[in-house]
Amino acid sequence: MAEPASGLFDRYKAGLVGAELTHTWRGHGSAIFLEFGPLTPRHHRDGSPGNSAGEFGVMIEWSWRVETAVSVVFGSWSDDAGWERSLEQLHGSTVSDVWLFGDLPELGIALSSGHRVLSFMTSDGDPDWTLFDRREPKERWLRVRDGLVVEEFAD
Repeated sequence: MAEPASGLFDRYKAGLVGAELTHTWRGHGSAIFLEFGPLTPRHHRDGSPGNSAGEFGVMIEWSWRVETAVSVVFGSWSDDAGWERSLEQLHGSTVSDVWLFGDLPELGIALSSGHRVLSFMTSDGDPDWTLFDRREPKERWLRVRDGLVVEEFAD
């Protein structure tokens, strides 16, 4: 029997709250990656160094923003020349809350720095975020498929 989405999400949330943001990096296009907790080095297929992975990770493609209580600080439509520096300023913050919002589940992450990272899909299809849990021998992740939060596992 499938676990309800709220139960799935609560398991990830319990592990992520209190975790430190230790690494951030930019993926293809406007995708961003946030890595939480102790880092493990990774390598590309050719053996060259890749981006390290945290115990938990978040990937947000397409549209996202980082905000405070009073303004949007930067987002996927900001001048991308400043993304790396702006993301690095979030390092050392810990996760104070994680939540889903909207009829089509979007992801929100509150940090101890007072910043919030929010996904918000502005194209057709599902919200395009993934929450990775790499603590177990077999990596698992949550994402949205056909409007529902689902869990998937690495092969």
